[in-house]
Amino acid sequence: MTVPDTVSRAIRSELALEKAELCAALDDFSGTSSGPETENARHWEFGHPFVKYDDGMDTLSDETREQLDRREAGLTTEEREKAVADLRVLVTAHSRCTGMWASLDDPSREIFAEPYDSDGFYMTVQAPEPGDDDGSWEIEIGRWEPDDPDEEYGEHSSATGNNMVRCALPAAPEADQIAHLLNSVEEKPLLLALWAETPVGAALVGTMVVVTKRYDS
Repeated sequence: MTVPDTVSRAIRSELALEKAELCAALDDFSGTSSGPETENARHWEFGHPFVKYDDGMDTLSDETREQLDRREAGLTTEEREKAVADLRVLVTAHSRCTGMWASLDDPSREIFAEPYDSDGFYMTVQAPEPGDDDGSWEIEIGRWEPDDPDEEYGEHSSATGNNMVRCALPAAPEADQIAHLLNSVEEKPLLLALWAETPVGAALVGTMVVVTKRYDS
């Protein structure tokens, strides 16, 4: 693609300024800076040092990376590769979720979804613990219950989450499968209430996900 010379010069000038400010910031961070501080100095963001991809979510903060480092310690190469693949599935599924009500916790390897108007019901999608050969992907449906039994949900002062059903998956899911679940409950939030009533051995309505445990039985 050919651009006008004026545009090309402007781009080169902007990139040169960006490079100079970044180099100055890195020198200042390492303690080797000897030049005067510029008026528009770049400030290093310790909490989120990485630029968000495609306006996506903030991730890989210092705290997150430290937690991932601790979880990685002691894993074999094969276990690490599997853990990375599982985390990639979660990140991809979360990126394909159309709403902002689902949160991804990288260190915990979990997506927590609580759509608006779900009447306190929520869903979690949990990847296996790294290094646990017997671990499986799990989907759980739960509900927030007021800590004060005399209070109604929505008018409560505090609440505790109680899991109601668990679905241990026989095989690792595809990102699209998880995204489908997330988008389904966004479209119909009270689908979670229906799923929470599913008996052991039956599939969640509209899915192939089978309930393997009820916490009230």
